[in-house]
Amino acid sequence: MPIYRSADAVQHRMHGTVFHAYASPSTGSRELCTWRIEVAAGTTGMPHRVGRDEVLILFAGQLSITLDGVAGVVDPGDVLVIPAGAEFRVDNNGEVPAEAWVTTSAGFAATLPDGTTLTPPWTL
Repeated sequence: MPIYRSADAVQHRMHGTVFHAYASPSTGSRELCTWRIEVAAGTTGMPHRVGRDEVLILFAGQLSITLDGVAGVVDPGDVLVIPAGAEFRVDNNGEVPAEAWVTTSAGFAATLPDGTTLTPPWTL
């Protein structure tokens, strides 16, 4: 049965964020990838251009985001839609960690400012 327990999530760390990987092609999801992120307080994120649409829902804390040069704030319960091709950065300027759920489609890759393309291991 395809139930993935929270305790079984594989953790990855990058740019001040912990990614808890759940559904992806390697776990049997053919079309979607999902993960939970924990963004440490005081984290300045890495800008990146997303290759597929992403949807982020914030559960706790607050995130400052920049989407194609436009700054905004995401509060608990807010949903952010990041369109494919957009340049995106997420910061946690607060004093407490922020926690969010992210969903995208299989085959996701991101392009960093130096042109490096990254396929995160939690999307494989």
